Amino acid sequence: MNMYSNDYLRNQIAMASKEQLLLMFYDGAIRFTARARMAVERGDIEDRNYCIKKANAVISELQATLDHEIGGQIADNLDALYVYMLNELNAATFKNAAEPLVRVEEMLSGLRETWKQAIDKVRKEKMGASMSAARPMARASLSIAM
Repeated sequence: MNMYSNDYLRNQIAMASKEQLLLMFYDGAIRFTARARMAVERGDIEDRNYCIKKANAVISELQATLDHEIGGQIADNLDALYVYMLNELNAATFKNAAEPLVRVEEMLSGLRETWKQAIDKVRKEKMGASMSAARPMARASLSIAM
């Protein structure tokens, strides 16, 4: 990455909402896992190790941000999935196998899509609530103006 790409990425991260950051983490983990899988397929051990290390770091960060008090069972379930994924990344390294990487990539993609849908649903609900709250104000303004 050149200097301008790094600056762009830093700005993107600095301006992102928590929800956008979550999706960016998943995107990064998916990208590194896919790249590790391709490295295994072409026999590039150095790139495989680099990408697995990066995917491991992202998944570990996702795991570290879980709030088990607020998240309850969902946080516990995500924690278990992240542990499984980290074990699969280790298996891919030790066995030099693509199959564990395929499983991790599929799980990450499924989780990302689930989070995206949840974020979109909450955003729509908030917009609907704010629109409903704004309607009485608009009606009141119209009555006063008439």
